[in-house]
Amino acid sequence: MNSKIILSLFVIGLLPIIFNNSYAQITSGGFGQSPFERDFGDVKFLDAYFGTINEKIEVEAGDSNVPFTVVFANVGTQDITGIRGQLSLPFGFSASDGPGAVIHADSDSNSLAGENFHLTFFVNIDNNAQIQQYPGTVKVDYSRLRESGVRTAFANFDFKVTGDGVINVKAQEPFLTSLRSNHVVIEIANDGTAPLSGVDITATNTQTELASTSSSTTNIENVVILESSWDIGNIPPKTVKYLTATVYVPQSLKGDTLRIPLLISYYNTHGDLHQISKIVDFYIKGLIDLRIFNVDVIELSGNQMVIGEIINEGNEDGLFGFVSIESKGDSNIKSSTQFIDEIETDAPVPFNIPIEFDGEPQYGEHDITITVRYKDSTRDEIFLNHDATITVKAPSNEDENSTDPTMIIIPIILVLGAAFYIIRRRKKATIEAN
Repeated sequence: MNSKIILSLFVIGLLPIIFNNSYAQITSGGFGQSPFERDFGDVKFLDAYFGTINEKIEVEAGDSNVPFTVVFANVGTQDITGIRGQLSLPFGFSASDGPGAVIHADSDSNSLAGENFHLTFFVNIDNNAQIQQYPGTVKVDYSRLRESGVRTAFANFDFKVTGDGVINVKAQEPFLTSLRSNHVVIEIANDGTAPLSGVDITATNTQTELASTSSSTTNIENVVILESSWDIGNIPPKTVKYLTATVYVPQSLKGDTLRIPLLISYYNTHGDLHQISKIVDFYIKGLIDLRIFNVDVIELSGNQMVIGEIINEGNEDGLFGFVSIESKGDSNIKSSTQFIDEIETDAPVPFNIPIEFDGEPQYGEHDITITVRYKDSTRDEIFLNHDATITVKAPSNEDENSTDPTMIIIPIILVLGAAFYIIRRRKKATIEAN
């Protein structure tokens, strides 16, 4: 009797072991009761990240329906099939089907022995989620070929909300001038929430590149850029870096838009290399190059005037021109302005400004500044200053209001001559009559 009781208890004790071996239920992440005990029928966790099996992506708070991929390896000696996954994430993350829904995975139907497989979940990220590391758990159900029952593996892992790097470029000064070298400053901004590392920038479609290409996408081949590549380094979130270049623009591009394509290479927060293309646009202005010369003082109708000429050595007319004189130092010459309209490129433009004094006239040398004010084709106002020394002469001591004696004497002489001629004609006529 006792032997029967002992045998019954022995059989009851073996039942859990028999059923456990039959269904091969794994509850410790694929490592049995100890991390050093390997069950070759398990799957091994490899990686977990936002993105697909082909590409990791950067995410930030508020993103929805984002792919989340967990990668495993089939480390067993048999193929597995019927793979199903379920994901457990902390507060702030939910299934794309809505809050409270179970996060199930799209998955491969089977995995060969020794091969990797992946589970892709789709997740919504709460607007209040922080850019930091979070814990997660994944459950994998699968079956081995030629074996009944379902095996289950669990894996705990850490993942990160990386933030999203966003690159924008723009020129600090969007205007270039033809027929001269321009110092160009381009702003490279990271407007995102993730840092950009190892940023390198190259100006593409240049004259050097055209040697190996059949066509051009921009008109940059018509200009000369002394620098074509820049090592920017790291750009933290919400910060700006700058690159500088020297660009010479020919006359033929006056009035056109110059498009400079930039190839930007950088490493994202996953350590993956990315390349994007951006274009910086510039408007090409004509050159207005003024020079003032032949400054002098002349007397006209009893008034002394500052005269001079302005020559435009550029390729575009200056608009709405004004010329002003201002005194310098001890000079008491009043400021005065003259409107000269357009300053053309084909001929000098003269100016003449009357001299007036603030108080008593001072004769002799005066230091003055001549200012030419005009606008270019973009209606920006430009000033050109020219310092000069002029000599103002004192007027003659003669009374300017007195009558010139010659103006009186000459008419008298003419009248006397005419009278004398008339008298002689009358005498002669009388003599001939007698």
